[in-house]
Amino acid sequence: MRKNIVLIGMPGCGKTAVGRILAQLLDLPLVDTDELVERAAGATIPEIFAAEGELAFRDRETAAARQAAGLEGTVIATGGGMVLRPENMEALGATGVIFFRDRALEAIIGEDHSGRPLVGSQPDKLKKLYTERIELYRKYAQYTISNTDTAQAAAEQIAALYEQEARV
Repeated sequence: MRKNIVLIGMPGCGKTAVGRILAQLLDLPLVDTDELVERAAGATIPEIFAAEGELAFRDRETAAARQAAGLEGTVIATGGGMVLRPENMEALGATGVIFFRDRALEAIIGEDHSGRPLVGSQPDKLKKLYTERIELYRKYAQYTISNTDTAQAAAEQIAALYEQEARV
C-alpha cells in the first residue's frame, strides 16, 4: 500500500498550491478536503458556516477526513482546522505521512483571505488562529516544512522526504 501525503497548516499557507505541484511531481492524484466538504454539502464553505455554523462544518470536515484517509497514494490538502479534532488526524495519519507547511505568519497575513470564514480580511483573527493551532500542527506533523518561500520549493522538499519514507 502506498501511503498518502497529508498536508496540514494554517489557512492560506499554500497547502492546495503545494499539493498541486506535488501531485504533478510524483504523478499522484490530489484531493482537497475543503472541496470534498463543498461537494458533499452542495455549498461553499462560507455558505456552510453562514447556514449551519462552525460545528456542522467540522462534522462535515471529519467525514471528508475519513473519506480521504480511505484513499491510497494520494496527495491530501486539508483545511486549516483539520487538526482541531484528534479523530481527523488519527484517520489521516493511519494511511498517510503528515507534512506541516510552516509558512511565516507575516507572509500569510499579506494575502487575501476574504473567502475564509474564520479569517476574512482581519490579520488579528489569523494571529489568534495561529496561537490556538500552532502546537497542534507541530504535534501531528511527522515532518515540518519551513524556510520555503515558494510552493515549488515546499513541494520539492516534501517529494524528497516522501520518497525517502517510501524506501524505509
